[in-house]
Amino acid sequence: MAEITIVEVARKCGVGVSTVSRALNNHSDINPETKKRILEVIRETGYIPNNSARNLKRTDAKCIAVLIKGITNPFFSPMIEIIEQQTEKKKYALVLRHVEAYEDEVDVALELEKEKRLRGIVFLGGGFRHSADKLKQLNVPVIFATIGSPVSDEISRATYSTVAVDDQLESRHMVEYLLGLGHRRIAIITEGSEEPSVGQLRLQGYMDALKAHGIPVEDDLIRFVDKNLEHYSMKNGYETTLKLVEDKVPFTALFCISDRLAIGACRALAESGIRIPEQVSVAGFDGLEMGRYYTPRLTTISQPLDMIARETIRLLFDIIAGESTHQHIIFPAELIEGESTGKVREQGR
Repeated sequence: MAEITIVEVARKCGVGVSTVSRALNNHSDINPETKKRILEVIRETGYIPNNSARNLKRTDAKCIAVLIKGITNPFFSPMIEIIEQQTEKKKYALVLRHVEAYEDEVDVALELEKEKRLRGIVFLGGGFRHSADKLKQLNVPVIFATIGSPVSDEISRATYSTVAVDDQLESRHMVEYLLGLGHRRIAIITEGSEEPSVGQLRLQGYMDALKAHGIPVEDDLIRFVDKNLEHYSMKNGYETTLKLVEDKVPFTALFCISDRLAIGACRALAESGIRIPEQVSVAGFDGLEMGRYYTPRLTTISQPLDMIARETIRLLFDIIAGESTHQHIIFPAELIEGESTGKVREQGR
């Protein structure tokens, strides 16, 4: 029987992985009843924290760290599970660290290096650009998973690895698909970061597709999420779409740069009396499981999370063992046609 993982414990308790981690570390910022329930599930399932990694000090123990920015996002759950399983097989300890939105993940990594004798670091999510001076201070192999672009112009790409999809290209594929259905007024919900980011790359892919088909990019159709809310949350998709509808800007399709944003957008459209896909087509990005069970089933760009996670951890251990140098790996994504998109109709908005 396969050993239970921290992701499965979180799922059984109905909480996030970070909450389970806080319970294991006896943090004070957790509801006592929630902590009690988590510990009961741990006892019932026989879950054993990965080599008690949370108690590791600076010893000779074999240990890697995974830093997650956005740990509450279900996008990362299957990746964490695979990394945990593969790390266990290598008999390494795993330090799982949630990085808050206000924290710099490289600063957190540098602090972890001081506390524990790490052999390698994986960054899941987070910023696309980092200080070269800080990166140079890390003395172990580093892999940025889900980030496919250079993280600094001042440091050689031979000093770190990336494993991801081509966000700009895959975004362009989705918009070209919508154009192929006859849509010409395609709105987008993205993040308004001035720094290189997933949102910026996917927005560029959107603009590339429109320009290639001779369609002008209209500022009114580009909508940025509320920076005061979780960027890729359903609530942000909901609120941003309501504002788009209230502004009475005509559009027949809406491309959201994440599935969670798209699901929130669908709710806002439904509450506004707009039928999907009869009046407005909606598309997402990521290929989350929840999108397959939403009504209407979501059209999306599905990222190969299993392959990204397995390649990330394989590459990290190969580099640690001296069997590989740093690499930059791009996986193709897949456009999954659901029920939320259709051919443009005369009654479109």
